[in-house]
Amino acid sequence: MKFSYSWLQSFFSKKLPLPKKLAEVLTLHSFEVENLTKEEGDWIFDIDILPNRPDCLSHFGVAREISVLLDLPLKEEEKKIEDTEKKIEKLVKINVKDVSSCSRYCAGLVLGVKVKSSPPWLQKRLRVCGILPVNNVVDITNYLMLETGQPLHAFDFDKIEKEKIKRRGGKEVELPSVEIRRAKKNEIFLSLDNKKFLLNEDMLVIADSKDVLALAGIKGGKKAEISSETKNILIESAAFDPLLIRKTSSKLNLITDASLRFSYGRDPNGAREVLEKAILMVKELAGGESRGIFDFYPTIVFPKKIKLDFEKTRRLLGLEISDKEIKEILKKLGFKILSENLIEVPTFRLEVDIQENLINEVGRIYGLYKIPSIPAVGPKVMVPLNPSLFWENKIKQTLKEACFDEIMSYSFCDRKDIDNFFYSQDQVIEIANPFSSNFNFLRPSLLIGLLKNTTFNQKNFSEIRIFEIGKIFRKEKNKFLEKKMIAGMILGGDFFELKGVIDFLLERMGIAGVWYDSFEATSEDSQQEVWHSTRIAEIKLDHQEIGFLGEISPLLREKYGIKNTLLAFEIDFDKLEKVATEEMEYEEISPFPAAIRDISLIVPQKVRVDEVLEKIQFISPLIRDVDLFDIFDGIEEGKKSLSFHVYFQSKNKTLSDKELDFLQEKIIKTLEKNKGWKVRKKEE
Repeated sequence: MKFSYSWLQSFFSKKLPLPKKLAEVLTLHSFEVENLTKEEGDWIFDIDILPNRPDCLSHFGVAREISVLLDLPLKEEEKKIEDTEKKIEKLVKINVKDVSSCSRYCAGLVLGVKVKSSPPWLQKRLRVCGILPVNNVVDITNYLMLETGQPLHAFDFDKIEKEKIKRRGGKEVELPSVEIRRAKKNEIFLSLDNKKFLLNEDMLVIADSKDVLALAGIKGGKKAEISSETKNILIESAAFDPLLIRKTSSKLNLITDASLRFSYGRDPNGAREVLEKAILMVKELAGGESRGIFDFYPTIVFPKKIKLDFEKTRRLLGLEISDKEIKEILKKLGFKILSENLIEVPTFRLEVDIQENLINEVGRIYGLYKIPSIPAVGPKVMVPLNPSLFWENKIKQTLKEACFDEIMSYSFCDRKDIDNFFYSQDQVIEIANPFSSNFNFLRPSLLIGLLKNTTFNQKNFSEIRIFEIGKIFRKEKNKFLEKKMIAGMILGGDFFELKGVIDFLLERMGIAGVWYDSFEATSEDSQQEVWHSTRIAEIKLDHQEIGFLGEISPLLREKYGIKNTLLAFEIDFDKLEKVATEEMEYEEISPFPAAIRDISLIVPQKVRVDEVLEKIQFISPLIRDVDLFDIFDGIEEGKKSLSFHVYFQSKNKTLSDKELDFLQEKIIKTLEKNKGWKVRKKEE
């Protein structure tokens, strides 16, 4: 928010520090000055006023803060109280229908004004603060909002619809009528900038008998706009419900200087005083005659009283500060000391409602930088290792090394996702009071979030590799189950690539003895219809399933608009954590060269690669490694060809050709003992 240095200076008789020095003081004690620039010969502060300090959303509020920080007295203002004896009620009817949303409503009537341009000094103050001058009447309302923080609005009095009103004694008269009420369903509001807004019953408006004149606390309407022909004006100063203004502003995507201030909260006790200032300025700059003030204030807001424990103040702040100093600071801030420890809070400090708020005020004014630095005393205690967090971080790092990106999706999903993933009502947990129609259920699978993420990103990337670690929630036999899972997804890869990623992950976690079972594979943590009918496998450790991997079914891909092959895996985190270990066994590297021989084997289609690998690897300790490098289907009916690189190496010597021939012949004989297996000869 922008503040003018010269405007701030106008509140003081004594000279303020240079702009840069003043910015440092404000940043150290009150608010961060984000920028300092020079415009039209004036220094402009861009200050980040925090939401809990609505009293400083004005030049006077910041000047009051500077007065305390620099111990500089503010100028005493000459109070010219406007004559309020004239009965405004004889000229206009004002009815506050929604008292809960409007705690105070003041309106002043000025007749016979002359609308023209504002004087140059006023226009300049508005411009440097980011507001364009309009005319003297409108500029006065904006000027006082910047000076006091109280938003005002002026209506062209002659444009307000009249209605017949019965006076006491039965006499009927026609008067302009204004009411503060909730909007009607689908009521139309035309704003000053000619934009139309569709309103609802949750919004507060200022209206006459026919139309909406203004959106309360947010923006004025076109109907009663101040123009060069305006002769009579009605000026409004009010206190509206902050939450209602914030919701309306958000709903209509309409944020203004007024809505910002009202949504932070306004002190109703200041509304009338600012209105009186406005009437005086209008008479000075636009002429006219005041015809009184309407003031609706059914429930007066009185200052809060808080007991302050001085010893607790010192203890919480870590400062040796005397009772006298504490009281002096609070007095400067506008608080009253009623007794030894009873403090009266001024009504403009809306956020101060507990003892700790008072202690915070004392600390920031005294200077938190004065708190002495005291080294911690006591033995250093090592925090015990959290195994779950350790392995979670290990998994994340490993998958990132495998070129996966981590996502974090909501723990909720909607009915469409439940149906798409083939879950029945008795398998999922429905939320009794969801905060959105898109979040009716707790997610039963991490694949839901991964699949939606892939759908969204596929237009930008031809290859996607993502993973997530999180909780899933299901219902089994009327019991709620919560389980931590790891899941990943690849768009643009193949089954064996994903299997390699799983092998790499398990190896990094020190887990050996894992194998893949594709015979009638079924997933424990997702519905079978999610997966392709054949390109799937259970991830097993010994005889226990710890996870599942495979290709996502074409039917599910079609539901989410994904055309390319999609592969995924799910692993039970808790099962993985139980068997993971940091202990690693290291083997000395052989100084002798390795030899490579190739073997091609024709086997029935149903034979898995793992079966062949196991048989080759256990033939001799001189076989260091076996790699599959080719699969060829259709070589014979019902058969396929598998080609392997076999690596031979001894720790003690270089293997001779004779020894290699012997080992290869042994492999061939071992493989051909299996029915339907045949090693291809060179001529084949």
